[in-house]
Amino acid sequence: MTKPEPFCPRGLPEPLPTGERILWQGAPTIAGAAMRIFHARLVAAWFALAALVFGGLAASDGSYLSALGVALPTLAIGAGGLALLALFSWLVHRTTVYTITDRRIVMRVGIALPITLNLPFAMTEGAGLRVFADGSGDIPVQLQAGERVAYLHLWPHARPWRVTQPEPMLRSVPEAETVAALLARALAAYAGQADAAIPVIKARQRAADRQGALVAAGAR
Repeated sequence: MTKPEPFCPRGLPEPLPTGERILWQGAPTIAGAAMRIFHARLVAAWFALAALVFGGLAASDGSYLSALGVALPTLAIGAGGLALLALFSWLVHRTTVYTITDRRIVMRVGIALPITLNLPFAMTEGAGLRVFADGSGDIPVQLQAGERVAYLHLWPHARPWRVTQPEPMLRSVPEAETVAALLARALAAYAGQADAAIPVIKARQRAADRQGALVAAGAR
């Protein structure tokens, strides 16, 4: 009798080792990818401003038809650009799988050339949390000294502006506080810190979102 092939969960390069279990899987939200990875609001504002300025200059000659002839094509180009960003956002959502197990974080990322990043808890120092108004959020993962993943391999799943010491980041995940708490408990349990199994989240309110720091010591 032929032995059945081991089951390989989606987002993982191979079946889980015996005893390891998946705690959570997810992906960036489409809206979050559009707004925070591709900055769709900024693009929309730029084209709206361009249409207003160039249309206003054309209208200064007294011809409103000339103004429309300038503003409408600008807005149409902007709409096309936003549609393209929406497509990219959907592709990021569709092709990304974040996995948290009781031993590691696995990130399957990449649209044209998918790659799988394996981040064992043994190489992590902790995690952070930034929660947005819709409940989604970013969870950057701090690596221990000496551990490094190339920024270009991570982007856009990397903490912005951390180029010299890149930090992998779970971007715009839904119910971010719940996911961050789960990760904190998993890190603490792996490190054998029973008294740190409940994460401490220090948050402060901002105009558009909430910033937080998730205290979760990694294994050493």
